[in-house]
Amino acid sequence: MRLLLLKDIRRLGHVGDIVEVTTGYARNCLIPQRLATDPTEENIQAIGQEKKRAAAERAHRLKEFESLAEQMADVTVTVEAPANPEGTLYGSVGAKEIAAALQALGHPVLPEQVLLDTPIRTLDNRSVTLEFADEFTAQIKLWVVRAGTTEDDDASAESGSDDQGRFEPDHEDEDEDGGIG
Repeated sequence: MRLLLLKDIRRLGHVGDIVEVTTGYARNCLIPQRLATDPTEENIQAIGQEKKRAAAERAHRLKEFESLAEQMADVTVTVEAPANPEGTLYGSVGAKEIAAALQALGHPVLPEQVLLDTPIRTLDNRSVTLEFADEFTAQIKLWVVRAGTTEDDDASAESGSDDQGRFEPDHEDEDEDGGIG
């Protein structure tokens, strides 16, 4: 089905482009959300001004993405996550957590711009790709570390305690046969 795009749609086209899509995608997504319409001569002329404005905005955005990709080239970010002693995370670190860590460092990165094949489930360092536009990407170094390791170690060294916040069960309620009574 041929449609005239009313908005920029990533990996499909820009405002004013006439694209060929499947009927289901057109009827279920593009037309109901007013992202596209029928490519009549009247609609093509009506969108002419919007097409010029969108092209100028797209050029400005691409310049911003280019400078951001250059800034992100040597960035290293650390994400803390709870993990077991073997280094397996109790949860996972995904695009949302990575974007939040980058935003905390002052970089305007959205979760949609972080490319991960699968969520990270182990303590490790990795190279993560950020895609700002189809032609602008950056690689950052990501360290996933155990949550609270540096603060707990520093605090226990200062206080002289080797407890390190471990929970030890109270043994007063045990019977002589080892059961809890």
